[in-house]
Order: sequence, then structure tokens, then C-alpha cells
Amino acid sequence: MENPNFILTVEDLSVSFDGFKAVDGLSFYIEPNECRVIIGPNGAGKTTVLDLICGRTRATAGSIEFKGAELTRMREDQIVHAGVGRKFQTPSVYEDLTVFENLEISYPRGHTVFGALTFRRDGDVDARIREVAETIFLGDFLQERAAILSHGQKQWLEIGMLLIQDPQLMMLDEPVAGMSVAERKKTAELLNRIIRDRAVIVIEHDMGFVADIATRVTVMHQGKRLSEGSMAHVQADPKVVEVYLGH
Repeated sequence: MENPNFILTVEDLSVSFDGFKAVDGLSFYIEPNECRVIIGPNGAGKTTVLDLICGRTRATAGSIEFKGAELTRMREDQIVHAGVGRKFQTPSVYEDLTVFENLEISYPRGHTVFGALTFRRDGDVDARIREVAETIFLGDFLQERAAILSHGQKQWLEIGMLLIQDPQLMMLDEPVAGMSVAERKKTAELLNRIIRDRAVIVIEHDMGFVADIATRVTVMHQGKRLSEGSMAHVQADPKVVEVYLGH
């Protein structure tokens, strides 16, 4: 399905672990500035899909093409440099560092050994850190240690640590797990702002949150795509109701 408008093309993707097909012939296509939410019961293969896209797990078969580059042939670090960023379920921020320092350490200029040795905080870096901090609702917390942040604020900080690298595709695994209702609403606002400049894939169980953010929803079941479309479309799909929403 060739379409130059797709930023990510996943076709016939499969991975087996000891004969068990965790992802089985999966295909989907993502456009720039789209928020694609992947839902499905536990064990459906959702997180494995993110692992395959970011190179953490190697595909048994199929293709993952990002902006014309075949990701299945690339290492994890090459995939990051190509413009794919991934946030895991548990926030992994540097608790002893301030919010400013967490964002600074994630700034792409410091990623190579030479870059780290020659890295100097200049006006551009400072301005970018402050801009990202405002975007993630932490503009007033720049000098606070990450340890004092709430769970939700740590999730936002980790999103900011990805955002500062300016990936063209961001992948978030259950970003609102453990958040308060108010934090979930602000996270939806944040994601709707983020997709103005990039595509985002989100794995999520909170259907209210999914409805607030999703451009399209892909429903997975037993490693396969069960249904796809708008939130209203998948909610009305009898197959989805049977295996997932009805539970």
C-alpha cells in the first residue's frame, strides 16, 4: 500500500517467541500529525508492536518503513537518530537532577561522545528547554528536583525529554496510568498540542482518554488487527464489543 503521505508503514509484521506468535501479520499505516491509539486486551501484542518499531525486538517477518527507511534492518540507536522516540510505561527520569537538568541531558547535541565533550549550554539550548518545560506544564518547576514531582508530572517530564529531541514519531505506552483525572485531562491537552508537529502512537486502556486524543484507533486481539477506524467506529464494531469493550 504505497502512499507517500504515510510517515510509518507497517506491513505483514510478525514476531514469534518459541513458536508463539505475539504479533501475527499485522499491517497499519500512520500519517504525519496523527495520534494513533492501539487498544486491546492484555496479551494482544500492543507493547510488542512498539518494541518492534523501536528495534528492541527483531521481527520474524514483515516490514516497518519510517519516512522511507526500513527500520527492521536498523539498530535501536539508529532508529532513534532517524527520528523515532519511545516512552515506556514506568517513567525513567533522573530523580536527583532538576527538571532543567533532565531536559538538558536529553538535548540531542550531547548524544555522541564528541557532542557530550563539546556540549555547552547556550542561549538556544536554554530557550528550547524553557519552551519544552512550558509545553509539559513544568515551566514553574525548572529548578525543582525531579524526585519531588508527582507521578503525573514525572510522566510529563519524560514526554518532555523525548520532545526536546524533536522526533517525528513518538510512541507512548500507557502514559496516563496512575494519573489523577485532572492530570489525564492535561495529558490529553498536551498530546493534542504535540501532534501539530509529529505523529504519535499511544497504547492505552483508559477509553475516556482515548476518545480525547485519538485520530484513529487500531484494536488488536491475539497479535492481529481486529478493527480500525474512529473511536465511534471501533466502539460500535460487534467483534470489538465481544472481545474487549464488553469485558
